[in-house]
Amino acid sequence: MIGQIESYDPEAKTGFIKSDEALFEFKTGDWMAEPLPETGDDVSFDAEGNAAVNVNLVGAYLAKPEAVKYRYLAAVLGLVLGGIGAHRFYLGHYWIGLAQLALTFVTGGFGLLWGFVEGVLLFGGQLDKDAKGRPLK
Repeated sequence: MIGQIESYDPEAKTGFIKSDEALFEFKTGDWMAEPLPETGDDVSFDAEGNAAVNVNLVGAYLAKPEAVKYRYLAAVLGLVLGGIGAHRFYLGHYWIGLAQLALTFVTGGFGLLWGFVEGVLLFGGQLDKDAKGRPLK
């Protein structure tokens, strides 16, 4: 059967799957996938009464992530506006971007060097993922 995780309690290690207006309870021992279950995940499972067994994520969640951000744009932002963390904001690393911005203002410019180095690393491919772990184009 196909359903969606309605709720999951990591402390109790149990949850509920909604499928065709019916609720099925599952336990973590019946969970087959590597990542832990999360509310809203689409799953396939076998029903045994009101219980769900052999619960697994549907294939779409097992596919490799697709690139959505551009490496060279991030690199140019790092080289030109790295001191204010523009490249980190672009890649979704907001806290690191704020740290670079604060460091630039507190030290009178040291954050500029940090951003420049990260721009070079982006060009070279050593920094190759965005904040969600997706590869860069």
